Amino acid sequence: MRNGRLLLTAGVTALAPAIWGSTYLVTTELLPPDRPLLAATVRALPAGLILLAFVRTMPVGIWIWRSLVLGTLNIGAFNFLLFVAAYRLPGGVAAIIMTAQPMLVLVLAALVIGDKIRFVHVLACVLGVAGVMLLVFKAANALDPVGVAAAAAGAASMAAGITMTKKWGKPAGVGLLPFTGWQLVAGGLVLLPFTVTLEGVPSSISWPNVIGFVYLMSFGAVISYAIWFRGIERLPALAVSVLALGSPIVATLLGFVFRDETLSVLQLVGVVVTIGAALLAQPRPPKAAKPGPDADPEPDDDPGPDEDTGQARSTQTSTVEGRRA
Repeated sequence: MRNGRLLLTAGVTALAPAIWGSTYLVTTELLPPDRPLLAATVRALPAGLILLAFVRTMPVGIWIWRSLVLGTLNIGAFNFLLFVAAYRLPGGVAAIIMTAQPMLVLVLAALVIGDKIRFVHVLACVLGVAGVMLLVFKAANALDPVGVAAAAAGAASMAAGITMTKKWGKPAGVGLLPFTGWQLVAGGLVLLPFTVTLEGVPSSISWPNVIGFVYLMSFGAVISYAIWFRGIERLPALAVSVLALGSPIVATLLGFVFRDETLSVLQLVGVVVTIGAALLAQPRPPKAAKPGPDADPEPDDDPGPDEDTGQARSTQTSTVEGRRA
């Protein structure tokens, strides 16, 4: 039963990276070109403000600066770096670089939270990298160093965000929606001054741009991040981080469906290997301990023993007490 609940939680959490896997397609097809700061800010800030207006719960005390830290790592910095990589690199190259994220979580969780590094965890990380490479790797003559640096920094930001979210949790009595709203607003506010000063507002916005922004705000921010933070709350840090490798799977499938990209046998093998890595990283319930020879007998639920049965039980109880003595 417990194993089934853990797998169900992992399956629901995997919906968030699946949604994020559509970011590359939405960015290239619907958003204004070369506007990573604008895309990240519009994705986070309006969605967070709408959430806070709905829940009417604000962070207090220590959670003011914690929300700022988590919002920067999980939302602001990560989304900006993700969009920079999406604009400047082929999607496959960016996805391969981002596979460093579970390995970073493995190390950070050991240092910050005290999680043990097990062989099965290392194996899951290695299989995840191999699966994504089979899935998306295509030879490129030259790579944009800014894009490569952005993808690597994005992996580090996400890894730190997962680890610190797991370490701090959320305040008692605060639901997922306010917790998500705090971080979306914090991340958006961090990005806003850079967006205004470095990129500004585009001179015109088309209807495809509007559709892309609305999709990113709703599915790409509010829904996906609420699901993601729920998973971080209920699963080990590494188990959540490996689920993020589902993003390139969805990105590849969407490219096949909407952009007439090819899907080879090796890519299908990569899908299977990546899913296997995610399953391998999920927690298993501890095995029940076998009762020892001196364990107390289980109580009999049969009510109203007769005289002979009651005497037999009295003798049995005396024998057990004698053994304990």
